[in-house]
Amino acid sequence: MDNLFSHADDALPASVEPAENLEPVICTVTVPGPVAQAFAGFTDHTHLWWPLDSHGVYGAGSYVEFEENLIVETADDGRTAVWGSIDDWQPPLSFHASWHPGTTAIWSTELRVAFRAVESGTELRLVHNGWEGAEDPAGARADYAAGWPKVLDRFVRFMGGEA
Repeated sequence: MDNLFSHADDALPASVEPAENLEPVICTVTVPGPVAQAFAGFTDHTHLWWPLDSHGVYGAGSYVEFEENLIVETADDGRTAVWGSIDDWQPPLSFHASWHPGTTAIWSTELRVAFRAVESGTELRLVHNGWEGAEDPAGARADYAAGWPKVLDRFVRFMGGEA
């Protein structure tokens, strides 16, 4: 008799990539100016450059900020959405956060943003991984792989660089 708990149908279809096999999304941009200025531009002035109309929970008219250990978007009517929880804050060099804008923290991925001095200013390196925490790992990875470059281009322009 077959084992009661073994089911051939439990295997993933060949076309579905297991979450642990999904590569991180890594984006690197360079902005003019010192590291501390780039870090402040990214974390203290997010509301001035983040494209909330296309990459926000509430859209245009909302406000995003780093608030204590959270990244929060506030709608113009006062509703809030927590985008992530910061668990490692090392200004002006880096931060690490669980990342779940528009969803619950149960479905969170991991975001690390690091800043370092380079000859032409400051290099920002964003590493987004932990896809096993997403509700749809492959879909989330694909969305962020397409979205992060657009978001970071806005940051580069805000900081006076050429995107």
